[in-house]
Amino acid sequence: MRLVCYVLFLILSLVIPSFCALSQSIPVGTNSFEDYYRRSQLLGRVDSNISFTVRPLSLKSFSNSDAYYPDVTEPRFNLLGTNGKFSSADGKITGGYLPLRIQTQFNSDHPYGWNDGIMIPAKGLQTFFSAGFFANYGPLAIQLNPEMVVAANSSFETFDKDHYDVIVARYYDFYNKIDQPARFGDTEYSKVYWGQSSIRINYKALSFGLSTENLWWGPGMRNSLLMSNNAPGFKHLTLNTTKPILTPIGSFEGQLVAGRLDGSGYGPLEPNRSYFGSELYLPKPDAWRYLSGLVITWQPKWVPGLFLGISRSSQTYSKDLSGIQDYFPVFSTIKKVKADDPLNKRDERTSMFFRWLWKEEMAEIYFELGHNNYSGDFHDALLEPNLSRAYIFGLRKLLPLSQNSANIMINFEVTQLAETSPAKIATASGWYTSQNIPHGYTNKGEVLGITRFGVSKMKVFFIYMLFVSFLFCFCFV
Repeated sequence: MRLVCYVLFLILSLVIPSFCALSQSIPVGTNSFEDYYRRSQLLGRVDSNISFTVRPLSLKSFSNSDAYYPDVTEPRFNLLGTNGKFSSADGKITGGYLPLRIQTQFNSDHPYGWNDGIMIPAKGLQTFFSAGFFANYGPLAIQLNPEMVVAANSSFETFDKDHYDVIVARYYDFYNKIDQPARFGDTEYSKVYWGQSSIRINYKALSFGLSTENLWWGPGMRNSLLMSNNAPGFKHLTLNTTKPILTPIGSFEGQLVAGRLDGSGYGPLEPNRSYFGSELYLPKPDAWRYLSGLVITWQPKWVPGLFLGISRSSQTYSKDLSGIQDYFPVFSTIKKVKADDPLNKRDERTSMFFRWLWKEEMAEIYFELGHNNYSGDFHDALLEPNLSRAYIFGLRKLLPLSQNSANIMINFEVTQLAETSPAKIATASGWYTSQNIPHGYTNKGEVLGITRFGVSKMKVFFIYMLFVSFLFCFCFV
């Protein structure tokens, strides 16, 4: 029996800052606040030009200046008797403290984890801590928000040693194409990361800087194909919008990143297994990976509430970087990848998505369709549209109750990543595995997109009961 307990985003009332600087962002993974703003858009209380498909969200997108107390009618609790702000004597430097966040998870039998950032899939008790501050000086914005995780990482039952060798060999067929340890070491696990930190130069609706924040691309609520908070955030340069850019043909949002992905440093549980005299485990290259990514969302002025978007990512080993095209491959044409092509050193994924907001109905519908670079060229895609594809489909609907300010929120989301090609199933290929990049689409041993890529389909059904000051949630997975 597996028991998973979450204490999601507990904000202690020791310090409750007032976020007067609109350069601040709402970290990916602060589900209660991200969902609050998205629900508020259904109610018509948030700008309908915001797509919610390029995150983290910036406070510039919202009219309020306090991300964590968006409802001015709610009472504030502050044990320290301070507003959490600070400024220099001349007022040129302003800033404030970020909330202390604690998240606890307990797996009673086997490792499990889903969209939990620096936390790892591990058996036993695991706790996450985060705190920090932000400061602004003119266009310069600094956010220091490190994160720490401590996990018991207890042992658990793995492969039966009496398994047929061919079964173990098939497992290594998969593991040799992705960096996804069954266990992160054999002792207690503890790490400190830069977390949701960044240093930026902001100008109007644009921002450029260095960041380690988690990213989320696409319209999904529970899953995202290319970028999510399933893995720790990675170091990256970013050029992104902080609010929708209005043009004569509609509004635009987007982000361009260039970053570094690292391996977990952990191998398989039995690295010395062999099959017919051959070593099953193929050590992965000792090199970091360069990742380039781009997401663009457009809301046509002729169809209010409709957001159309495309996202793309490409990774390669740092030792294989040679020309300008290797640093900006997301602007090149999509090519078919062949495992036996020695010149092919990339691993690419592309998705197209839409989100349609119906304010009058207090509802939305969204869809994301993705293909990896093993899908073939355009001709192959027409002949076999299901080859190496993945998709997310979801809908949300608010049902008003008779009581004032009370609603029921229904959220249904389906995710499909299972391979449909018999040849790829036979070779233990997955949507995030790669024959050219043996680490797969991962950072620090966890997938950047959806964690459960081995299942044929994931269905998530949420029912929220929203009252003036309370929220009850029922979840079925």
